[in-house]
Amino acid sequence: MPKESGRKVVATNRKARHDYAVLDTYEAGLALMGTEVKSLREGRASLTDGFAVFYRDELWLEGIHIPEYTQGSWTNHSARRRRKLLLHREELDKISHKIRESGFTLVPLQLYFVDGKAKVEIAVARGKKDYDKRQTLREKQDNREALRAMREKNRQA
Repeated sequence: MPKESGRKVVATNRKARHDYAVLDTYEAGLALMGTEVKSLREGRASLTDGFAVFYRDELWLEGIHIPEYTQGSWTNHSARRRRKLLLHREELDKISHKIRESGFTLVPLQLYFVDGKAKVEIAVARGKKDYDKRQTLREKQDNREALRAMREKNRQA
């Protein structure tokens, strides 16, 4: 039985949903060093520049920043090193077929612990154009205004 239970979110990439249209999401394990896990348990990580790439039929996560562990010694890790993602072969094949088309990329959305194991949620996504971003912001704003108007009407009644 694990010491920890449940889901503890370490880092989220909030800008990813703004910049990309998310099509599919996958949960992948991470191959980490000991000092990386300790640094993550302190809640220190950044996914803003992260992306995933295939190298020799394996999926690797690049560009995420896990700072060095403060009490680490000479065994400390490099902050921006390439980290291997752990997925089943069938999932890897599905992902590789999806991103072969132009315009698709793999973006990390969340980094979290599930029952003591570090996981990352990656998404097959397509980049949004500026007018798409403006359209989604406009839709959110319209929904907020509609809810606000309904709430005011219910208060008066």
